[in-house]
Amino acid sequence: MIYHRAERAIETERLLLRLFKPTDATDVSYHCNNYNIYKSTLTLPYPYPIECAVDWIANHEQNFDLDKMYDFAITDKADGRLYGAVGLSNHPSHHNGEIGYWIGEAHWGHGYGTEAARAVIEFAFAEKKCHKVYARHFASNPASGRIMQKCGMTYEGTLKDQVHKNNSYEDLVYYGIINPAHLSQ
Repeated sequence: MIYHRAERAIETERLLLRLFKPTDATDVSYHCNNYNIYKSTLTLPYPYPIECAVDWIANHEQNFDLDKMYDFAITDKADGRLYGAVGLSNHPSHHNGEIGYWIGEAHWGHGYGTEAARAVIEFAFAEKKCHKVYARHFASNPASGRIMQKCGMTYEGTLKDQVHKNNSYEDLVYYGIINPAHLSQ
């Protein structure tokens, strides 16, 4: 992972994680206006019109400036194609952050989510000096949990019937990872 501070971009082997641009709104709306994405995310609305994407992107730069949230577009390093999003919320008083991500359904199964999540965890530890990064997923979305495991996160617990969505209750499964530099202290 290479972090380009001036551009606010993270480079990996195959990906460029960069700030979203207003011109990404059409692609974001296309990917997110998908029931399969909606049902596996905590707060994404459905349907997801372009106005939602425009509003969501509009706050990214300010959130980054204020060290509140770091949202990155997951793009192909070679051709710039948008695959999804990965974000890190910052909780400085607790020295931790929560990572979240989504990948457009057409791009599932190629390892983009894992590659992006690993890079953002490294960004959290190296650049933002987080002590811990955690994530959560619906028990009904085990693929998201596999990404967490591949990133070295460990299972921390399940909150039963924590979220009411689509007329049923969902368990939230929590994973976390401690900054390796802090383990030896």
